[in-house]
Amino acid sequence: MTTQVEAPDHIRPWIASYPEGINWQDEIDTTPVHEQVLAACARNPSAVALDFLGGTTSFGELAKKIVAFAGALQSQYGVKKGSRVALMLPNTPFYPIAYYGVLRAGGTVVNCNPLYTVSELSHITANAGADIMVTLDLKQIYDKGEALLEAGHVKSLVVCHFPDALPLAKKVLFSLFKRKDLTNPFQSPHAGKIRAFNDLIHANATPSAVVIDSKTDIAVQQYTGGTTGLPKGALLTHANIAANMSQIDKWGCGLFYPPSKVVAVLPFFHIFAMTVCMNVPLCNGTPVIMLPRFELKALLDLLTRTKANVLPAVPTLLSAIARADTAKAEQLASLEVAISGGAALPDEVRNAFAKKSKALLAEGYGLTEASPVVCCAALRVPSKPMSIGMPLPGTDIRFVDVDTQREVGIGENGELQVKGPQVMSGYHEDREASAGAFHDGWLRTGDVGHIDEDGYVFLVDRIKDLIICSGFNVYPRTIEEALMTHEAVEETNVIGVKDEYRGEAPVAFVKLKEGKSVSETELKHFLAEKLNKIETPKEIVFKDALPKTLIGKLSKKELREEYAQRKAGKA
Repeated sequence: MTTQVEAPDHIRPWIASYPEGINWQDEIDTTPVHEQVLAACARNPSAVALDFLGGTTSFGELAKKIVAFAGALQSQYGVKKGSRVALMLPNTPFYPIAYYGVLRAGGTVVNCNPLYTVSELSHITANAGADIMVTLDLKQIYDKGEALLEAGHVKSLVVCHFPDALPLAKKVLFSLFKRKDLTNPFQSPHAGKIRAFNDLIHANATPSAVVIDSKTDIAVQQYTGGTTGLPKGALLTHANIAANMSQIDKWGCGLFYPPSKVVAVLPFFHIFAMTVCMNVPLCNGTPVIMLPRFELKALLDLLTRTKANVLPAVPTLLSAIARADTAKAEQLASLEVAISGGAALPDEVRNAFAKKSKALLAEGYGLTEASPVVCCAALRVPSKPMSIGMPLPGTDIRFVDVDTQREVGIGENGELQVKGPQVMSGYHEDREASAGAFHDGWLRTGDVGHIDEDGYVFLVDRIKDLIICSGFNVYPRTIEEALMTHEAVEETNVIGVKDEYRGEAPVAFVKLKEGKSVSETELKHFLAEKLNKIETPKEIVFKDALPKTLIGKLSKKELREEYAQRKAGKA
C-alpha cells in the first residue's frame, strides 16, 4: 500500500538541496509493519535477524515466534482489533516477537518503560485499558508488573524467562551466579493470572486473519508529555508508523539494507529506537544488534565483535564515547554513520566525537506525535553544522510567529509546525489536548527555530523553556552551547527562574569534567565574551551529576523543582 505525496503548494526550499537520488514527492509505503517484517522473514529465513549478547535469532525463527504469539493472543486472550497490550520489556529478543505478535493479532502496542514507577505505569495501563502486560522475570521489573496485577490495572501477565534470551554459555553462568536477580512468578498468589511466554509460543496456535485499515487502525499508543503533567497516549496508526519507516528508508539511500548492521542500545520502548533501531532495519532484512542497556565497555565490545556500522544514539551516549579514554579508534572503526536524536546535539560533543570516530555524525529531529522523525541531516554526505538537516520526503514544515500564528520568513525564528503521513491522529480520550496539538491542520511541536534559504532547519529551543528577561527572549540552548565550549565543563543545563527585577533570569547547572575545576566567577568571566548581559546566568550551580530522563536526555524538570525547594528553604 502506498500514499502519493501531494504536489507542492507552498515554498519548500529544501527540495533543491536534497541529496542526489532522493525525491520529496516519492510514494510513501504504508503497508502495516508486521506485514512488512513477515515478508522480510520469508525472503531470507536463514539470515540473522537479532543478535543479543552473541545469541542469534534467524528471520525464519523470528517469523515462527511472531505468528505463534499472535495465535496465542487471539485464542487464549481474545485479542482483536482495538485490544491494548502493554509491553514492559528491555531490549531482548522477546520485545520484537511480542511487538509484531500483538500487531499481527490485530492489537495495539502500549509501550511501558520498565524504569517507570508503579504510579506512572498505573496511569498508562489504566488510561489505555491494557488488560494484558508482557514483561520479564527479572525481579526489579517483574515486581512492578505484579503490583499492577494486584491493583487490577492489568488482568493478566505474560512473563518471559530472561535466561532464555541468552546464548548457552551465558545462560549457564547466569543460572549459577545471577539467579537471585530472578523471581518465580508461579509462586505468586496471582499465579492463575500469569502465563509463561515460552508456553504460549510452544502452543503454536495459528492466528486468524485480521483486516487492517492502515489509515485508521491504531498500531501503537505511545505515551508522552509526562514532564508537564500526566502522560498522554499519542495514537499512531499503522499508516503513521509505516510512513515514517518509508521516509527514513528513502532518506538512508540504502543504509538500512544488508550488509549493514544496526546497533540497538537505545530502548525499543522509546519511539526513536522502535522506529530506527528495530522497524526500519528488520523490515529490510537487516540484523539488529541489541544491548539491554547502555554500558560503554559492552558497547565497545559489541562493535569489535560484530563490526556493526550504524549507531542510533542520544547526545549523552555520544559524549560518553567521545570523552572515554578506553574508547579507541580501532573499536569504532566499523562505524559508518551515527544518528543523534532525542535531544539537541551540542557542538562540543560533535567535535569531540569526530576526534574519536570517522563516522558521519548526522543529527535528526522528531517527536512522538510524528512517529517520530521529521527532519534529519543527510546520512551519506555532510550537512550544515548545527542544523537538524531537512524535512524527510513527504514531510511539510513551516515556522509561525508564536503569538500571531502567522508564517514567518526565511531566517526568522518561529514555532516549528509539521504536516505529513507520519503525524498522529490525536491523543487517546483527550479531545482538549488533541485540539491543542494542532493549528489549522499543522502539528505544533513547541520547538522554536528557523529555516535558511537552502532549506536547512535550525532549532534554538523549546517554547516552554524560553526565558523572558526584561522583555527579551533568552534561549537556554544559547547559554548551554557557550558553557560547553569551556574546557572544564562536561554537561550543563539551563533553566529560567523568577526574578524580581527582570521577571525571569537564567540559572545554569554545571557538571565539571573529572579532575577539572573552575569557579562561578571564572565561568561568568569566560561567558562575558560569548553572551550579552541579559543572557548571562544569574547563578551557576555546580553538581556532581545532572538529572536525565530515562533515555539519557538532560532534564530540566527536576532542576526547576530542586531550585524552587532550595529558594523556599532560604525564605
